[in-house]
Amino acid sequence: MLPKNAIYSGIPTTIFEVMSRLAQQHNAVNLGQGFPDVDGPLSLREYAAEALLKGPNQYPPMPGIPALRQAVAMSYARFQNVQVDWQSQVIITSGATEALSDCINGLINPGDEVILLEPLYDCYAPLVERAGGIIKLVRLDPPDWVLPIDALQNAFSDNTRLLLLNNPMNPAGKMFSRSELELIVDLCDAHDVFIVADEVYEHLTFDGLPHISVLSLPKAKARAVAIGSAGKTFSMTGWKVGTVTGAAHMIEPITKAHQFTTFTTPPHLQVAVAKGLELPDSYFESIKLELAAKRDRLAAGLSALNFKVGTCQAAYFLNVDFSALSIGDTDVEACQAMVRDAGVATVPVSAFYKGDEPPQMFLRFCFCKQDSVLDDAVERLAKWLGA
Repeated sequence: MLPKNAIYSGIPTTIFEVMSRLAQQHNAVNLGQGFPDVDGPLSLREYAAEALLKGPNQYPPMPGIPALRQAVAMSYARFQNVQVDWQSQVIITSGATEALSDCINGLINPGDEVILLEPLYDCYAPLVERAGGIIKLVRLDPPDWVLPIDALQNAFSDNTRLLLLNNPMNPAGKMFSRSELELIVDLCDAHDVFIVADEVYEHLTFDGLPHISVLSLPKAKARAVAIGSAGKTFSMTGWKVGTVTGAAHMIEPITKAHQFTTFTTPPHLQVAVAKGLELPDSYFESIKLELAAKRDRLAAGLSALNFKVGTCQAAYFLNVDFSALSIGDTDVEACQAMVRDAGVATVPVSAFYKGDEPPQMFLRFCFCKQDSVLDDAVERLAKWLGA
């Protein structure tokens, strides 16, 4: 008998891996992968290298080194005007995906219901199912990504234990408004439900729009934690340094899940991330401006080719409606044709839905690439569509 887990063995290869393989096979420009193609600040890499050589390189404290936990607490005070105790309300994880796993495993029991908002990042559903949770889906649809209030209200029951909120939202590029967040928190408060807020794109927001952390809402103080990602904030996704911050009585079981998952995170990377969170405001403003310029550059190129480009308030991604073009009857068909015939790889938005009948006419383009790469992609698409 072959060893297998019923949850993980039933999951197909992710669409990201499928499209990346096709991109390699066809020598395509890959705008499907959600990470930058250049590294972040040199100073942080130098800090990490120095700490690696200097040591120690043994187990750091399980919740994270004090310098980084203190820097995280100071960051919430600086950017969100939220005061947290670094000793009881902050832990460091080996990436945001581990943080999500720790939160889910630490906060729910088998049979508990977990509300997920679609579109959703690909690890959410299997992590909930592996922990024995029962998924309740609430759908937001492109291009406007409106929060359906009635559907959200109806998703709560006496068995609801947790709501997982992605804000800013991947792949939608949506930032939830204060009124939307207050509605979500009020419902969770009324039903005594925990909130896990995946806020990894918190510093990658555009057009002067401020990110509102769920931790800044008074009613969320006793029932919410927020997840951050140094990889996203500093454009070094391979570092895999995540943070969990929030209510101390929630952090306690999450820390225990972390203890028996990875136990700790490389100390030299923690040292560097602590330094990164102390960077001046100019750094955090510059990364927003740089990404917004890339967003606008790609949006202009795609719009000129008759793609209908949706609004993007944050993160790395543009969602485009291709229904005016004869490139496929579904987003999967369009992606396959595009990578094969145009040499440009992207991702079907339907892959971010778990429920039935997902949207079929939208593609996700990643714009956190060098300008020359974005221009090359547009030129290839123009040649393809012209032919």
